Amino acid sequence: MRRLLLLCSILMGCVPLQAMEPRTEHTFQLGKGEAAPAVTLNEIAWLAGSWTGTAFGKHFEEVWNPPSSGSMVGLFKLMNGDTVEFYELMTISSIEGRLSLRVKHFSADFVAWEDKTDFVDFKLVGIEASAVHFSGISFYRRGPNKLEGYIVMRSNGQISEEKLVYERVGNDKHKHD
Repeated sequence: MRRLLLLCSILMGCVPLQAMEPRTEHTFQLGKGEAAPAVTLNEIAWLAGSWTGTAFGKHFEEVWNPPSSGSMVGLFKLMNGDTVEFYELMTISSIEGRLSLRVKHFSADFVAWEDKTDFVDFKLVGIEASAVHFSGISFYRRGPNKLEGYIVMRSNGQISEEKLVYERVGNDKHKHD
C-alpha cells in the first residue's frame, strides 16, 4: 500500500504520502513513527471561500478566509431547517512546524462544548494535488466550485465516516472558474 501511495504521489507531483495509512475509506492517519510533511498554507488556499452543503442529513454553511499572518480561519454552521444545531470556529495554522486544523464547537446558544482551553486538533497527515488529509478529516477538491469532506465519527466504540458535500456560493464561485 505504501508503494502504491508513493507511486501515486510521484506521478501526481505532490508531497509524498508514504506517512499516510488508511483510517476509513476516505480518511487517513500517520503511520507509526511517521512525521507529517512540511506544507505551507498556500498549498491548501483552495479551501478559502464561502461554501454550502449537506452533512449529517442537514444543511450547513462554511466559510474559510484566505491564508494570512500564518493562518486560515473558518466558521461552520449546521442547520436543521430554520434551527441552528451547532457552530464551529476553526483555524488552520502551523503548530511546531506542521499544519494543524483546530476546531472549537458551540451549541446553538453559543456555549462551548469543549472546556475553555480545549479544542479538537486534527494534525496534517498528507496532501495531494486535489486533497488535504488531516488525522480524522479529509477534504477533496472535485472542481473549482465543489468539495467533498469526510470526517471520522465514533459511536459506541465503532468508527465510521460522515460525508460532507460542499458547493461554492456567491461571488466566490466566479473567482475559481
